[in-house]
Amino acid sequence: MTVKHCGHYHNERRKLYRRLFAGFLTLIVIVLFIILLVWLILRPTKPRFILQDATVYAFNVSSPNFLTSNLQITMASRNPNARIGIYYDSLDIYATYQSQQITLPTVLPSTYQGHKDYNIWSPFLYGNAIPMAPYLAVALNQDQMAGMVLINIKVDGRVRWKVGTFISGRYHLHVNCPAYITFGNNNNGIAVGPATKYQLVQHCYVDV
Repeated sequence: MTVKHCGHYHNERRKLYRRLFAGFLTLIVIVLFIILLVWLILRPTKPRFILQDATVYAFNVSSPNFLTSNLQITMASRNPNARIGIYYDSLDIYATYQSQQITLPTVLPSTYQGHKDYNIWSPFLYGNAIPMAPYLAVALNQDQMAGMVLINIKVDGRVRWKVGTFISGRYHLHVNCPAYITFGNNNNGIAVGPATKYQLVQHCYVDV
């Protein structure tokens, strides 16, 4: 084979590789465009959460500035999407008071939520002798004496969207549910054995 023929052969191979690469790249762009188009048409709406009730078994401040809390909450979530399913992954739920976490995180089971579907969780939240900043302990005592304490039930985790057979990557989910717990003469809870149950039906703030 002459030098001229060798050069022609290598040029043809380079052209073939370029065509294959261009075709593969075009295919990827088309697939990504179709996925984006479907995504924009369907427009996934973030799930909705409602804190239905809270049953308080213990909520006591002890010296020096320790809080022991034991409660069970009922939380419902709804998928408002008609064509998109939701996978819930690695969900942790816990309680806070003025941004300080006052219970250990409880892990909620991973689950799939179909179109327009509901899920209900009823986890227990525990915090045994959790140390508090002195000013928070004072504020909590004052709130209890005033007859009402605002705590926040929070959920942190990951969600994935399912469109047909396509499943998206993971997105961070943050849920914040305010819960007003009453004490003393203002107590509007229902006695359930040694505990007090509060009907809340409180809509939660959801960020994805």
